[in-house]
Amino acid sequence: MRKRSTTVVLLVSFAAAGAALAPAAFADGSQGDTKITKVVVNGGRDVVIGATTVKTFTVSVTATDDQGIKSADITLNGPGYGILTTSSVKCVAASATTSTCSTSFTVDPRVYDVTSDQAGTWYVDAWGDANGDDSNFIWKEKAGSFKLQRLSRLTVNAAPEPVKKGRTITVTGALTRASWEYGKYVGYTGQPVKLQFKKKGAGAYTTVKTIKTTTGGA
Repeated sequence: MRKRSTTVVLLVSFAAAGAALAPAAFADGSQGDTKITKVVVNGGRDVVIGATTVKTFTVSVTATDDQGIKSADITLNGPGYGILTTSSVKCVAASATTSTCSTSFTVDPRVYDVTSDQAGTWYVDAWGDANGDDSNFIWKEKAGSFKLQRLSRLTVNAAPEPVKKGRTITVTGALTRASWEYGKYVGYTGQPVKLQFKKKGAGAYTTVKTIKTTTGGA
């Protein structure tokens, strides 16, 4: 019997969890002409953490003052009263007035640095002290933001193999994501998944069916 060559693929789109509110913080404040001009977290990429993965990422804050920047403090706040702090921020002067102050944060879900309900949008709170005797400073909550996400995995299998013309195949799979507090991957329910295939020689995939994941992420 002649075999038909096909490629089967599952596509899934979903959003990171995390709808709880972050804790209240002090209002922004400043003295003098000190300003925060730029915030970069993890090189501009989302911070994605697996079930037992230790993740280290950098945060940098660029600040200016006509007398230069002396020091800075950086704190991260997120949903579910999530908070990450650091005691080591290094400022490097780019000019007489501007410095970029950087630090790294290490998150280990195995010791409950974060829990699953704290996935979502996190904010960078930053404080910068200027040089000189005039005590100029800048304090800005939500100076920047980033996504803290639970790593997701998608498995798929088509059977029986090899695929034969005129025969029915069954495609099964599961979408799971990291549970930080339990240290394992659990089913990600209610997410849309597209089953697509591409015939040999075809230039594009064709959607066969769109379903939503059920219990266990299947």
